[in-house]
Amino acid sequence: MSKIYVGNLSWHTSDESLRAAFGEFGQIVDSIVMVDRETGRSRGFGFVTFSSAEEAEAAINALNEQDLDGRRIRVNLANARPAGGSGFNGGAGGGRW
Repeated sequence: MSKIYVGNLSWHTSDESLRAAFGEFGQIVDSIVMVDRETGRSRGFGFVTFSSAEEAEAAINALNEQDLDGRRIRVNLANARPAGGSGFNGGAGGGRW
């Protein structure tokens, strides 16, 4: 499986419209538009997971810098998040100095 990041999405882009836009490039395992937990409003980016790296590459090559729902989207391979906490000191709690 290969996950791609889709940025600069319109506030009106839904999970379904994202899947429809990318579906012609291969079998989609998952697609999601990230939303704010409190407001439910789109955060302007999402992810699409294809069953193969070749399908993901085809989608990236075809759709990067193209128009979707009135916005020029950015499409590239999703970066894997490192294991552990985020930020300083690997997420370890701060002790007294």
